[in-house]
Amino acid sequence: MPGQSLPGNFPAPGQPVDELVLAEIKSAILVKLTLAVGKDAGIATTRDWYKAAALALRDRIVHRWLITDKQSYDGGRKRVYYLSLEFLIGRLFTDALNNMGLLPIFETALGDLGVGLSDLRKCEPDAALGNGGLGRLAACFMESMATLAIPAIGYGIRYDFGLFRQIIHDGWQQEYPDEWLSFGNPWEFQRPEVVYHVHFGGGVEHVEVKGRDRAIWHPAETVKAVAYDTPIVGWRGQHVNALRLWSARSADPLNLDVFNTGDYLGASAEEARAESICKFLYPNDESPAGRELRLRQEYFFVSASLQDLVKRHLSSDGQLRGLATKAAVQLNDTHPSLAVAELMRILVDLHNFRWDEAWKITVATLSYTNHTLLPEALETWPVELFERMLPRHLEIIYRINVNHLALADERCPGDDDFKASVSLIDEKSGRRVRMGQLAFVGSHRINGVSAMHSDLMKETVFHDLNHLYQGRITNKTNGITFRRWLMLANPKLTELLREACGEAVLDDPSRLGLLEARAGDNAFQQQFRAVKHHNKAALARLIGERLNVKIDPSALFDIQIKRIHEYKRQLLNILEAVALYHAIKDDPQRDWVPRVKIFAGKAAASYRYAKLIIKLINDVAEVVNNDPAIGGKLKIVFLADYNVSLAEIIIPAADLSEQISTAGMEASGTGNMKLALNGALTIGTLDGANIEIRDHVGTENIAIFGMEAMDVVVRRRQGLDATDVIRRSPQLSRAISAIACGEFSPGDPDRFESIAHALRHHDHYMVSADFDSYYECQRGVDARWQVAPAWTRASILNVARMPWFSSDRTIREYAEEIWNVPVRGVLPQTLQEPGAQRGAG
Repeated sequence: MPGQSLPGNFPAPGQPVDELVLAEIKSAILVKLTLAVGKDAGIATTRDWYKAAALALRDRIVHRWLITDKQSYDGGRKRVYYLSLEFLIGRLFTDALNNMGLLPIFETALGDLGVGLSDLRKCEPDAALGNGGLGRLAACFMESMATLAIPAIGYGIRYDFGLFRQIIHDGWQQEYPDEWLSFGNPWEFQRPEVVYHVHFGGGVEHVEVKGRDRAIWHPAETVKAVAYDTPIVGWRGQHVNALRLWSARSADPLNLDVFNTGDYLGASAEEARAESICKFLYPNDESPAGRELRLRQEYFFVSASLQDLVKRHLSSDGQLRGLATKAAVQLNDTHPSLAVAELMRILVDLHNFRWDEAWKITVATLSYTNHTLLPEALETWPVELFERMLPRHLEIIYRINVNHLALADERCPGDDDFKASVSLIDEKSGRRVRMGQLAFVGSHRINGVSAMHSDLMKETVFHDLNHLYQGRITNKTNGITFRRWLMLANPKLTELLREACGEAVLDDPSRLGLLEARAGDNAFQQQFRAVKHHNKAALARLIGERLNVKIDPSALFDIQIKRIHEYKRQLLNILEAVALYHAIKDDPQRDWVPRVKIFAGKAAASYRYAKLIIKLINDVAEVVNNDPAIGGKLKIVFLADYNVSLAEIIIPAADLSEQISTAGMEASGTGNMKLALNGALTIGTLDGANIEIRDHVGTENIAIFGMEAMDVVVRRRQGLDATDVIRRSPQLSRAISAIACGEFSPGDPDRFESIAHALRHHDHYMVSADFDSYYECQRGVDARWQVAPAWTRASILNVARMPWFSSDRTIREYAEEIWNVPVRGVLPQTLQEPGAQRGAG
């Protein structure tokens, strides 16, 4: 209830903090500053204070960590092992403070010591361990598993630089190393005693032992995997799990014989080769060396992780036959697919299991989340590369495939096309190992991440495999952690929600449904708009500081924040901006809605076309923002180096959420959930989780346009030439011509000719085909914006109807339906289904 403190040191607004605890916290920070940082308070920098405060907080987390870890082992509880190449965890300081219930008291303690919490927070770099939605989802899931008291370990790679730091120079993306570890990381614990050997190359010897064939792998190279642990705190600090990241080291860091000959670089060559595994996330795989490094990364972290979890299981259970009853391994996308072959190698080669029994254990232990239907994301590797790097695993995959194809022949006798479709080896593309197929065959459950995506998996990429292994595909629609994306990112709104819905809303997001009764209340609407204006003013200041562009906080903030990819259609957004710019210039006296289009996201370093789209956005912005003829009614900005911390500033300020992917190509999306939770109205296609968001918030509170997935399929079959579409659309024709003739690139008129050509003659992503529908939908958004009470009401209803999209709900479904793990967290057992909390509005 308002005015009362809840368990976990969460004071209600205005309630004073405990003076004894406050003194203890201040003392702990000063002790860490002196003994761990080695500085006196008089000369300490802001970064020194941050490290001291983080270490003082970490001490309190470790106590809970050790207790909950011991309790789970003593209780013989089943554990979840979450394998992901990405964990986009963002800044941990305020996240951990919030979940431990210590945010107010640390803020007061630091203030008494003459230090601002917000200043300290800025000292913490975003951990560069992910790219976009995949890595952020993994981070949300880790937090939710801790919140629901599910014993779990996340496994990944401790990248030295991670994804690149994006700089925009003259409108072009440039990539630089992200030195997030340059000042150390106070959250991690190095575990030098936890080291596993990961092998590559060499050959395989087969010997007969007691009448059975036994394979002995003689590797040519050995790399050491060293563990680093980061505690992940659940809500109210009741449970703490570990994120274990692997760092690569050479087994022989220095060849002294070579060094003594004077070849100092050559003496460290093996160390450099080993450490390259954990240098960067997603190395450029255009070259053979880049593809080899990517495969080395994936096997490195899979092998180390499986060795670790097998050792853990043996230490507590003493045998591996019951592995699936005590361990659930979730493969987050296709990158960890080698876990299928590696677990078989461990069971068969190292622990002498018979093949059939090992296979049953493997399938029962593993489950696989597919995140995309894009062919390039369902990785394949040349057989030759596999044979050279992982010869034993190729043998295992061949044997899995023999049994798998025998089942296919039994199901569809004599159907060679069916067998070729489901085979783990793609013979038609130069003999390549299909990793998505391997993960599917080796897992007992395969899930998509939205209802539409899961259905499309059955109909498209896994159609034949679904026929062969019926019942394996299930759906688990993604979710987000409200602690990060509402409480931390939007404290002003959270305070308003606590007043309107009661303190219990912090634990039970379904209580957001109480907002429905106040959605049309004029006084509450004014409070809600004041919060939004505050957030927009903060973003406007940031834009002014970074780009020297003056932004009016009262304008409509139109947001598209996601990695730059053709299917996400930033190109459609900027094309509409060009058409709108022309329309404003033609009739500047019309009552136009002032609009700010805000873009952020990174293009893969080798994705030249996506980088050209970034350049186009910046070139259009340069012209539009400096044209006095439009009176500032349209502004366009591109914010560089998009990360979690920047998202936490942009999302609370959004009025309109751009979720405009080509229908049938977005698996789910989570940005759409974060933005709607913070009161942004969605403009989007019926793609991914947009469909489920529509079902929850109501068709009247979302703006849907464009073709549906089957329409896209039909149009692609008819052809990709869009000249007829463009001819019928004067606005589109003019916009494309302006891009093509150099209106926005006068110094290089042909710069965007390739984009114009694709829009006219190869409209694979339906940008031209969907343009008119999108443009008209945007004008409907303008009309709605001009009626402030109606817009605010829809915005409030978006917040009220988003509880189902909590990652806690998603993880509960994984636990109950895939992992068979009991949930013991603080949250309610159920969240309502679509429409269940729909009120009269």
